[in-house]
Amino acid sequence: MQLCINNETSTLKSVVLGQPGSLGSVPTLDETYDAKSYESVSLGIYPREEDVYKEMSMFERALSKYGVQIFRPWTLENCNQIFARDVGFVINDKVIVSNIIPDREDEKEAYETVYNQIAYNKIFNLPEKAHVEGGDIVLYDDLVFVGIYSRPDYPQMKTARTNNYAFDFLKEVCPEKTFLPLELKKSNTDPRHGVLHLDCTFMPVSKGKAIVYKDGFLDDASYQTVLDVFGEDNLFHITKEEMYYMNTNIFSISPNVVVSEQRFERLNTHLEDEWGLTVERVPYHEISKMGGLLRCSTFPLVRAND
Repeated sequence: MQLCINNETSTLKSVVLGQPGSLGSVPTLDETYDAKSYESVSLGIYPREEDVYKEMSMFERALSKYGVQIFRPWTLENCNQIFARDVGFVINDKVIVSNIIPDREDEKEAYETVYNQIAYNKIFNLPEKAHVEGGDIVLYDDLVFVGIYSRPDYPQMKTARTNNYAFDFLKEVCPEKTFLPLELKKSNTDPRHGVLHLDCTFMPVSKGKAIVYKDGFLDDASYQTVLDVFGEDNLFHITKEEMYYMNTNIFSISPNVVVSEQRFERLNTHLEDEWGLTVERVPYHEISKMGGLLRCSTFPLVRAND
């Protein structure tokens, strides 16, 4: 397989989609590792496997409609494998195998069926102290935005997934790219006062456009970086409530087609009426209760250079 991922919006050719089977039991509060799941367990609204399966099937149908080749990881018994984005990601023609949190380490073995189709010298494993997950990596042609958390309490923050060690490692592996660090706000238990990954607060859409939640960044400089690249007129700013429901975490099939949650009315209307995009609306509300949405469920392998 000739890998090729340089941005978030070029025409998608092949992708790994997460696996909804055999999720296992509802976690305890101590077993949750993101603020949204913590809240869902606290409120007794953690999603049922049958609802997760239905929603992911609708997403798969939307991808198939546009001729996308879909790979799936092996199903591991009693293991939540919905969010493929965190297990690995592609930059240009290289796969970076994430150092995900220990609670999810077993998930990586289920991707052997995909990695077997990729040249071994295109697969990169991170040094042990370099932490990164694919949700914190956002590609924009020659630029790579990286969501990081560099405060001293990093070890205590379950929702801090990408550190400076990983940022430096990625720069060495992909010297042809310019890497831009963006500091993110974190909270272990309140999904309205922190973000899990960069794609929960910022996402390019189509050509030269992006969705952003300004207050998801820890400092003004990080938001200013986004503003400098895209310009005020090309940004769609979402509210705190829209961030809570993860309006940034939609997924582009091409420069003209996006898959979005059907309840995102303000965003979907803007994408269609103002930016001229085709919006494939799918139900994904139940899956969102586990801390991720559409982009989180994907691990793109090949996009066209359009």
